Amino acid sequence: MSDETGQATDAAPRRRRWPWVLLVVTIVLALLVVAAELLARAILPGVVRSIVVDQLDLPADQQLAVETEGVLLPQLIGGRLDTLRLTTDAVTLEGITGAADVTATGVAVDGGGLDGASGTIRIDQTQFTDLLASTDLPVESVLLDEPNATLGGSFTVFGASVPVALTLTPGAADGQIELTPVGLTIGGVDVDVDGVGSMLGSVGQDLTRTQRVCIADRLPAGLTLTGLAIDGTEAVIDLDVDGAIVTDAALQQKGVCPS
Repeated sequence: MSDETGQATDAAPRRRRWPWVLLVVTIVLALLVVAAELLARAILPGVVRSIVVDQLDLPADQQLAVETEGVLLPQLIGGRLDTLRLTTDAVTLEGITGAADVTATGVAVDGGGLDGASGTIRIDQTQFTDLLASTDLPVESVLLDEPNATLGGSFTVFGASVPVALTLTPGAADGQIELTPVGLTIGGVDVDVDGVGSMLGSVGQDLTRTQRVCIADRLPAGLTLTGLAIDGTEAVIDLDVDGAIVTDAALQQKGVCPS
């Protein structure tokens, strides 16, 4: 009788201890998961930064912030990151220097590609002036004042140099920069944009027609210009990125402008 009572008495504490053991194990596992998540978040940005710097042949000290969204471990286990954002205050790509902000989605961890990406590049007046160097416009200086850009320069009439200031509203169309004239000053006098063609002939027509500027030959073929607007005193260029650019060498080469 006493032995059976003793066995029952010993079993009760063991049953009471079991929930506590389960709780401790659960807490330990939770801490391990949290630690693994923190470790992944600490390591991943450095790995991504190294890959980007190497692939784009950027300086070793290139400033580049890397951010992800959501819980990282399940994404890494699944081999695909939902979202990856890269930002930098200054980067130079194909001669264009500006602040970049790019967000990629569906990024394969093994480097196999991504679903797609989009981003913006902010450039100052000097860089914007360089982009317009290939146009027929008289570009000696550029003043950015939202929402327009005013080009300063001169043209020659009967052997005399005449100063001109042409105000344009920038935009994008068919992957190219589009410049729409909205104001014109010749020799310090405001003139009618629509009527200047009859005054100056072909020179006036060149000044006042909407112009397209292709920059595809300065960017990888996998990047497409989708928008351009003046924000304050900066030009904001919107770009769309073909997800296959990671694996397709042809998309990594410079694009081609229409002849």
